[in-house]
Amino acid sequence: MSASVLYDVPGPKARRRNRVYGVVSTLALLGLIAFVIYRLDDTGQFQAGLWDDYQYANTQDRILEGLLTTLKTFALAAVFSLALGAVLAAGRLSDHRWVRWPTAVLVEFFRAMPLLIMIFLLYYAYFDTQPMWALVIGLTLYNGSVQSEIFRAGINAVPKGQSEAAYALGLRKTQVMTSVLIPQAVRSMLPSIISQLVVTLKDTSLGFIILYEELLYVGKAFAERTPPENGVYAFIPMVIVFGSIYILLCLALSSLATWIERSTQRSRKGAPAAVPAGAATAMADPSHSADAGSRGGDARGGGPKAD
Repeated sequence: MSASVLYDVPGPKARRRNRVYGVVSTLALLGLIAFVIYRLDDTGQFQAGLWDDYQYANTQDRILEGLLTTLKTFALAAVFSLALGAVLAAGRLSDHRWVRWPTAVLVEFFRAMPLLIMIFLLYYAYFDTQPMWALVIGLTLYNGSVQSEIFRAGINAVPKGQSEAAYALGLRKTQVMTSVLIPQAVRSMLPSIISQLVVTLKDTSLGFIILYEELLYVGKAFAERTPPENGVYAFIPMVIVFGSIYILLCLALSSLATWIERSTQRSRKGAPAAVPAGAATAMADPSHSADAGSRGGDARGGGPKAD
């Protein structure tokens, strides 16, 4: 039985056992899905009248408007939260105590404050006529504080020898951060940053509570206006349709993160350095290198010594 670096490769019995476990798990999952579909059908959720409205152009245009509104809100919140996270991370990493401590208080406060309460407070206190900004600022404050901790942890994860060598070369702290630490930390921070951006995208659905016409609000209003079919309301079809849209958006964002991560890994490897022609000749012909070395020794030493 061969061994890997991390674990022992399973033998014949273990492989058979794993196949059995895989088949049983797959059958159990398929059974669960079949049971859910059966229950939905049994309660009348697949009646044609509950789904026909989605084929109309007016309904599709309304869904598209809600989708564009959600993407606009997410884009603003993502950019602002990343910028705020960078500023707060710089404050947390500052050498000055009067900067570091207030920044730490702000970060912990916004991380501990429930996002829904923050959005409600912003909406009723300042933005009752502009619900989009209540949602964007609430998402920015919460996710920016979380992103700042991701940035700080990624920078602190870079080996200390990197910064010590940069300081030994006479670089200032700003130069060490921008030229040495951050470029290395970004590669390790990228998965966590994208994961938090996915959370930001999903949290845009909280806008329906303050009557902001994003995707979930459009779906809820559409389900309420759809007449019931045999006493069954269209909320479950709405959840299936609009939930699928959210899932596809999150999968697209995760795929983008995977592509960026692979691109950075390829760029980090780089192209092999070019070998000078003389060095290539010397490696190909060792006698040539030895002759050149002896001629160099004769030139430096003035030739062979006399007896």
